[in-house]
Amino acid sequence: MDNKDLLEAINQEMPFGKYKGRQLLDLPEPYLVWFHGQGFPTGKLGAQLALIYEVKLNGLEGMLRQFQRKPNS
Repeated sequence: MDNKDLLEAINQEMPFGKYKGRQLLDLPEPYLVWFHGQGFPTGKLGAQLALIYEVKLNGLEGMLRQFQRKPNS
């Protein structure tokens, strides 16, 4: 993982479900905990969700907010 991957993950929009269109960094922590328990999807999205889970678990969310783009920008 490099900085580009992290920036891409925090700005990636959720493509499906209840939180469709919401940036991954803005997903509620309980939703990510549920994914962690059930298993993250395979592929790039799953890796990004797992990364955001770790970010939130370790209290780093606030530090990354400054790098979050406004949706649709």
